Amino acid sequence: MKRRQFNQALAASVASLGFPSVVKAQSQKLKVGIILPRSGYLGFIGQSCQKGADLAPGVIKQMLGVDIELMNADFESNVDTARTRAERLIQEGANVLVGPFDSGAASAIAQVAEQRGVPFVINIAAAPQITEQGYKFVFRNFQTAPDIVREGLALIGDLFRATNTVPRTAVFMHVNDTFGQAMAKGIGAFMPRLTQLPFKIVDTISYDPAAKDLTVEVSKAKASNADFLLLVCRLNDAIILRREMVKQRWQPMGIVSPGSPGMYEEQYFKTLGKLSEYSISNVPWYNPKAKLTGVVEKAFLKQNPKDKLVFHGLNAGFTFEAILIAADAFKRARSTDPRTLADAIRQTNITEKMMLGGPIKFNAKGQVEGIGSACVQNRNLLPTVVLPAGAATAKPVFPVPGYKKA
Repeated sequence: MKRRQFNQALAASVASLGFPSVVKAQSQKLKVGIILPRSGYLGFIGQSCQKGADLAPGVIKQMLGVDIELMNADFESNVDTARTRAERLIQEGANVLVGPFDSGAASAIAQVAEQRGVPFVINIAAAPQITEQGYKFVFRNFQTAPDIVREGLALIGDLFRATNTVPRTAVFMHVNDTFGQAMAKGIGAFMPRLTQLPFKIVDTISYDPAAKDLTVEVSKAKASNADFLLLVCRLNDAIILRREMVKQRWQPMGIVSPGSPGMYEEQYFKTLGKLSEYSISNVPWYNPKAKLTGVVEKAFLKQNPKDKLVFHGLNAGFTFEAILIAADAFKRARSTDPRTLADAIRQTNITEKMMLGGPIKFNAKGQVEGIGSACVQNRNLLPTVVLPAGAATAKPVFPVPGYKKA
């Protein structure tokens, strides 16, 4: 027998005996199943989240010494597809699932993860019921809709005080998907309690986030004669709505989101140009002064030399942190055993992070607490933090230039 044949035979024999060194080598890589809507009406946002996932293995390898293999899946903005993608990723060997940006999809994936006993770390999804089911394998590093609403409405009060304005009325428009309904419920619950806010909602209008025409809805909103538009949107519908407002010559004091995606997305700026200016989104955001933000931004620019992190900060940041949570737990657990990994995630305490707020810790329900929000206004074709003052890089402008009371 030649030496090469002998070595091959020896390696086969060792593998068949389950030699410890082979087992150890197999457990040194964490397989992360990334489920995002990279196509469909949420496609641009899903692609934005993917940018955060793509840079994670390199950055986390340097931070923790953990090897990560990404297993990417597109659920095509369809809840049923999200469920089947989750099943497939688990069958193909994913040790943990991360995603999916959408609350409806998150609910479906959570059921699969719990049934199969595989940890699921949610990057972005706000419907509160997701972490109210008593799940043992589901963890969310994002605000719930009530948290977003509470933070967002408080920032609206700060906005009015900072600009010495006192709007008296608002028309509330919102998408009618799982997220939009949760946000609407939160606003309905919090508005009566926040007596310091000077305005009342004179009309509420819901619409399909996949709608191609919002002529009727905008016409109804304009007819309310409200001082400003309170908006819970997605990306595509936000673009359609803004164009329709211009078409109908409706210019309220401003558009303010109490906490939703869309108006700070890169595609919103690219498609609308100057029409994107002065829109306001009160949302969880990244801390531009955090040490980890600098590291992530450097890696982002290396992979996307013609892009800017600021256009993807929320999406890429929370996606990166979700993978970081899984990697941190894997390093401590030293195992890909699902239950051991889930137990390690439950004990997470990450202080070096990039998103605003306190350390990443999960409560008994698997919900993170203490994530902060910022008032982000579109200025000079860039999403810009204007509140709170400690994190701001510009002062807020409200009402929008050119506004005239009818």
